[in-house]
Amino acid sequence: MSELKKVSDDLSVAGQISSEQLPELASAGFKSVLNLRSLGEKDFLNDEQQQAEVAGLKYANVPLNPQEPNQQLTAAAIQEIENLPKPILIHCAGGARAGGIALIADVLQAGLTYEEVVQKANALGINLEQPHLKQFLLEKFAKN
Repeated sequence: MSELKKVSDDLSVAGQISSEQLPELASAGFKSVLNLRSLGEKDFLNDEQQQAEVAGLKYANVPLNPQEPNQQLTAAAIQEIENLPKPILIHCAGGARAGGIALIADVLQAGLTYEEVVQKANALGINLEQPHLKQFLLEKFAKN
């Protein structure tokens, strides 16, 4: 499993996880998994939902394109984060989309300032240029 990064008490992010890791996540106290990958992506785990549910985890999949920001899908991912039991592991292929979405959720929940977002992103190694995060930050913190 790629390294787990804890963004907040409720949210951690990672790259692709394996079916063997799902029971480990449940044992570690996670309640849900949010997968941001699309079906056609290389190494997409086709039975991830079944495997997660067998492990006792709630599961959601919101397929975010790694290069194209999409406000509707970003909003759908945030909605899932609000509704899923916590703590949640959010994952994608390499962790970039997951980090971006987790930071957006954290901004909305904790009311972070732009400076706090930059600080947190730097501390966690999350790229502020990740398209979904970049679009959100531009809209949220654009100077009028």
